[in-house]
Amino acid sequence: MKSIWAPPNSVFSYIYQTNYSRRSLEDVSEGKISSTRGVTRKGRNRQRGYRRRQTRMDAAMDLMRRISPNQNDQALTSLLSLLPHCSSDLLSQVDQPLQVLVDMQFGKEFIICEYNRDTDSYRSPFSNKYYPELEDGPLPSEDLRKLEVEANDIFAIYRDQYYEGGVSSVYMWEDDNDGGFFACFLIKKDGSKNADGRRGSLQQGAWEAIHVIEVGPEEHDIAHYRLTSTVMLSLTTDNKSSGTFNLSGSIRRQMNENLPVADGHLCNMGKMIEEIEGKLRNSVEQVYFGKTREMVCTLRPLPEGLQFKLPDN
Repeated sequence: MKSIWAPPNSVFSYIYQTNYSRRSLEDVSEGKISSTRGVTRKGRNRQRGYRRRQTRMDAAMDLMRRISPNQNDQALTSLLSLLPHCSSDLLSQVDQPLQVLVDMQFGKEFIICEYNRDTDSYRSPFSNKYYPELEDGPLPSEDLRKLEVEANDIFAIYRDQYYEGGVSSVYMWEDDNDGGFFACFLIKKDGSKNADGRRGSLQQGAWEAIHVIEVGPEEHDIAHYRLTSTVMLSLTTDNKSSGTFNLSGSIRRQMNENLPVADGHLCNMGKMIEEIEGKLRNSVEQVYFGKTREMVCTLRPLPEGLQFKLPDN
């Protein structure tokens, strides 16, 4: 039978432990039991263990927020070896750089992440099959699968118009708790000169966007949408005019909306993604590029009469 236990520093935990200790002392005085030190000691040790796990998890997340996105894999692997008991929490909360696989049936690239993974296999949004092959992997329902296929077609057009290339994938799965569903929209744009970069000024560079939307059940033709978006940016230049320059970082934002479902879920989710991506791009431009330009101009002031200007190509 599972024991009832409250988190530390809570009112319920204090009342429960106080009443339990008082009742145990009365039983000792009456000769019903010999001692309760072992029981209370276990409870205290459990609380100390919970606090230690929370402290280590908070420290690990604080460290990952300060790590460059292009070093996330190495840092996450080191943390998993140091904190094996926190592996599930780390894998679910840390955003890793997006990777790409090829659907052999359709010959198309798709993005792999935690949202389409089962064991060591990843589900393709095109063929709805797992690579490597997995027989009993979870699949979306028939209605949700139709919505997923339509979302991939529409999101590919959105990607070409805004990013001029790259790879995009959309995955959907049911929410067994309240009857709604989840949707994950992914974009990976490799901007290096050897990939999709068209200006040729970047030696290496990538823009990776992760949009996870929780769609609640419909009530009076209105659904609640909760969007969590993360953008990871990394770029490296190496030319005579600017020299070697490396800039990388990540930013996350959330948005909550109650919208009518008359226009469809895809229309509502698309508007939210388009709006929050505009805000994220402005934040990246102001925080990363704006602050970098300010520091460069402060450390290396230009002679009078000259104006700082970014390269055109």
